[in-house]
Amino acid sequence: MRNLFKLLAAAVVLITVALAWAWPYIKMEFAGSAHYTEQDRREYEFYTPVILKKMPRISPRYDFDFANITGPASHVYAVKYYDTHDSRKVNAYLSSLGYKKQKECHIEAVCWLGTDPQEIVTVSFLEHPKTLLVSIIYNL
Repeated sequence: MRNLFKLLAAAVVLITVALAWAWPYIKMEFAGSAHYTEQDRREYEFYTPVILKKMPRISPRYDFDFANITGPASHVYAVKYYDTHDSRKVNAYLSSLGYKKQKECHIEAVCWLGTDPQEIVTVSFLEHPKTLLVSIIYNL
C-alpha cells in the first residue's frame, strides 16, 4: 500500500511539472492575438513565420503581432518598423523569395503574392506614429 502511495505521488508530481512546462504553449495555441518583441523568445519562436524572422530589420525599433481572425478564418502575422517608411529592403527581400507585387490590393497597401495561394503579404504605411507595417495573411 505504501509503494502504491509513492507511485501515485510521483505520478502527480510528474504530471504537475509537465503541465507547468506546457501551459504557456497551450495558452499560445488558443490565443486570439499576441503582441511581442524578438526578446520574448517563447512567443517569437512560436508565432513568427520564417519569412518574418528573416525579414531585414530596417529600423532599430520594431515589434511583432499575431491575430487569429474568425469568420473567414485567417491568421495574420505582422512586423512593425517604427520611424521609417523606406520599404526598399523589404521589397527586395520579397522579390528575392519569388513574391510578385500585385497591381491591386484588398486594403490600402502593396500586396505581394508568392506560390502559396492562401498567403498574401502586405506592405503598408502608417503616419501616426511613422511606421512601416509588413503583414502576412494566411487564409485558412
